[in-house]
Amino acid sequence: MRKADLVAAISEKTGVPKVDVLVSLETFFKEVKNSLAEGENVYIRGFGSFVIKKRAKKIGRHIKKNVAIEIPEHYIPAFKPAKIFVEQVKENVSSLPDEEKID
Repeated sequence: MRKADLVAAISEKTGVPKVDVLVSLETFFKEVKNSLAEGENVYIRGFGSFVIKKRAKKIGRHIKKNVAIEIPEHYIPAFKPAKIFVEQVKENVSSLPDEEKID
């Protein structure tokens, strides 16, 4: 499902015009990005959490030059689904026929 499919599905189920749904969705994404950029996690009960994860300093390798490089510690955004969300996905995917399951 792409963003356009999501907008169409929400619009169809709620009766809200697609343009309004798109604006709301874009605003949601923007607010999540801004909150994470400011170091604040976003928690949505029953859905999941958008959190910031710290990656430790490590040694990497530049393959073409065959030299070790130091990758400094850094932070990345991550999504952690809520327990109820994970259970619902497990139930629904396990009941699908083998042809429809995603690898």
